[in-house]
Amino acid sequence: MSRQPRPVAQAPPAHAGVPRRDVTIIIGGVAAAKEPTLIRTLLGSCVSACLYDPVTRIGGMNHFMLPYAAEGTEAGDATRFGSHSMDCLIGMMMRLGADRRRIVAKVFGAGHVLPGITSADSVPYRNILFIRQYLADENIPVAGEDLGGRCARQVQFFTDTGRARVRQVDLAAARLALQQEQERGQEQPSCGSVELFD
Repeated sequence: MSRQPRPVAQAPPAHAGVPRRDVTIIIGGVAAAKEPTLIRTLLGSCVSACLYDPVTRIGGMNHFMLPYAAEGTEAGDATRFGSHSMDCLIGMMMRLGADRRRIVAKVFGAGHVLPGITSADSVPYRNILFIRQYLADENIPVAGEDLGGRCARQVQFFTDTGRARVRQVDLAAARLALQQEQERGQEQPSCGSVELFD
């Protein structure tokens, strides 16, 4: 029996006059907000899921490295792994007031950034399989994705609108751009192509 996709709820008007916070996450990072927030990260073979409740305008993002933790993984490292990171992000959003039944997703990353590694057992390939299966199992519709390929990505997610911006970049250039943008106070770098996911 196939599942019918849920209709996507419409967002209320934007938060007028509310300043937007700026948050950067790294591997193992999970952030969610009910106030306007820009969450950004830099991805290689890792994956970020951007989740959004369009009614409460609560959104969040994670950044995980592998689908599942190996036995003996320290509790503090658990969010580096997709299974725990996704549960943590959804739980964080629900505590802020999001309704799990309305959550929609945009997913990014899993680039084959190391030369010569493109096998079906590679980290990027396993990450893509994991995130697609997790979202299908949880009945969370995917509103946009940019997965795979051969480059790194800078991702920006606006928690109050559900909008995501993705810039595909060379990994070394992306690390340098991220460091420079943090030093300049989170300004938008100018390199690579940009895809918008409204």
